[in-house]
Amino acid sequence: MARKFFVGGNFKISGKLIGRRRLSTRFRNGTIESIKSIVKNLNEAQIDPNVEVVIAPPALYLLLVREHLSNGIEVAAQNVFDKPNGAFTGEISVSQLKDSGINWTILGHSERRTILNESDEVVASKTKVATEGGVSVVWCCGESLEERESGSTISVIERQLSAVSAKIGNWKNVVIAYEPIWAIGTGKVASVQQAQEVHAAIRKWLRANVGEEVAAETRILYGGSVNGKNCKELAKEEDIDGFLVGGASLKPEFVDIINSNL
Repeated sequence: MARKFFVGGNFKISGKLIGRRRLSTRFRNGTIESIKSIVKNLNEAQIDPNVEVVIAPPALYLLLVREHLSNGIEVAAQNVFDKPNGAFTGEISVSQLKDSGINWTILGHSERRTILNESDEVVASKTKVATEGGVSVVWCCGESLEERESGSTISVIERQLSAVSAKIGNWKNVVIAYEPIWAIGTGKVASVQQAQEVHAAIRKWLRANVGEEVAAETRILYGGSVNGKNCKELAKEEDIDGFLVGGASLKPEFVDIINSNL
């Protein structure tokens, strides 16, 4: 069965510095005005109907985006808690996302793993609770520059996969995003060969440790500084099933990335 191409847009939290200038106000992701502008651009765009598109604004704007977004595009949270509703200040539960019409979440992003010290086990627990509660997951994995240079990329990815595999039994609502940490927001991009090698290794691990069906059907995205210039070449690779896009998801070129598999 052919895997449906998938493009996710992770808006993160604020405008990104490029050199000494910030992105124009129109494409900052931290204001109601900018969010509405991005949504308007997506609503009016000619988007490949064979691509599944999900965008993840900051939590404060989830309902705003859900209310205004059309064109068959879904909305994702950038995080969710692994406990039910209760006395957990500052958290958002799976049931609250479902109640708000938010059917996706990103989990395990490198910024949460490194800055907020989320362990493989915490990410796995969140993934279990989300998928069992009916929220689909873009589950992120990836290595640091030090790990890449020491030759341990695959072992790091396999460790992360092992943790989540121990928690979940159903992979149908999981999309994997490989994001080399050293290529996120740096302008550096893994070569097409480097990206394909890791994607193939992930699929090989799934085949050996989960099963042939899961390996064949699970979509694996590339998520390291994807932009309108490099997306088409990356999209041609056998095991690259789409992209998780950061800064470029705030710009008009996001539509080009969505349509890169045409």
